[in-house]
Amino acid sequence: MRLDRNAFPPPLRPANLLSARELALAWLLMVLLAVLGWVLVIGQARDMGIEPGTMGLGVPLFLLFWLVMMIAMMFPSVAPVAITWARAIGRQSTGMARAARTAQFVGGYLLAWTAFGLLTYGILAATGALVRDHPTAGRWIGAGAFLLAGLQQLGPLKDVCLRHCQSPVGQLVRYAGYRPRARDLRVGLHHGLYCVGCCWGLMIVLVPLGVMNVLAMAALAAVIFVEKLWRLGPVFSKAVGIAFLALAVLAPFQSWLLPGLETPQSPMTEMLRPWGGAVRQ
Repeated sequence: MRLDRNAFPPPLRPANLLSARELALAWLLMVLLAVLGWVLVIGQARDMGIEPGTMGLGVPLFLLFWLVMMIAMMFPSVAPVAITWARAIGRQSTGMARAARTAQFVGGYLLAWTAFGLLTYGILAATGALVRDHPTAGRWIGAGAFLLAGLQQLGPLKDVCLRHCQSPVGQLVRYAGYRPRARDLRVGLHHGLYCVGCCWGLMIVLVPLGVMNVLAMAALAAVIFVEKLWRLGPVFSKAVGIAFLALAVLAPFQSWLLPGLETPQSPMTEMLRPWGGAVRQ
């Protein structure tokens, strides 16, 4: 693979970096998009509540909500990578051209999460139908989801993908070998696939906790942010994995841990209680 030297200029040369004003604007934009995502997610959750399955949403509407959810949850942790890429293309592109290339990167990133959202929709549809026909199956589905999440947090794939997300500069330099056509879109997609590989276990616990569970979403977003940006993120990731394994043991006997697999009482009541559900005797 031939390296295009002009595709990714050295990130540490001051002339190639965004100005302080541009850097501040880039961070502000990512934060504002995440905040807007949270506003939309909370508004939708308030109207719909928490229940098993796809909550009556068709595939297009679910994927639209899923994308908004990913913007809210993932943009704070992906911002450093997106801004690093914007710095890298700063010498070759300016103004609207640079904005368009950065938008392609973000679009590719979201494309990876859209594909995972489609898979999530299928899982929710299957588990929702199973819980409706066999209500007691929910506790075992929940236990299985927590078990999968715990094993993923402790597994080798998590380590590989988390290293990529924590140290993106070396990987971004490798992307310089990509052909110029749709390079930014492909870079975003490639990084997004690593991000899915790193975080799919965290997302799968939304099946038992509830896809519309705002408190669960916020907790998972915080976990993702700490994992990727903290120096001890890998250690923290292992601790979260152990916690998920403990929840897998408790889930069959503690139905309050599984609000996403039980019939809700009312949207706002369910959303505001711990983990979105009430303790049932």
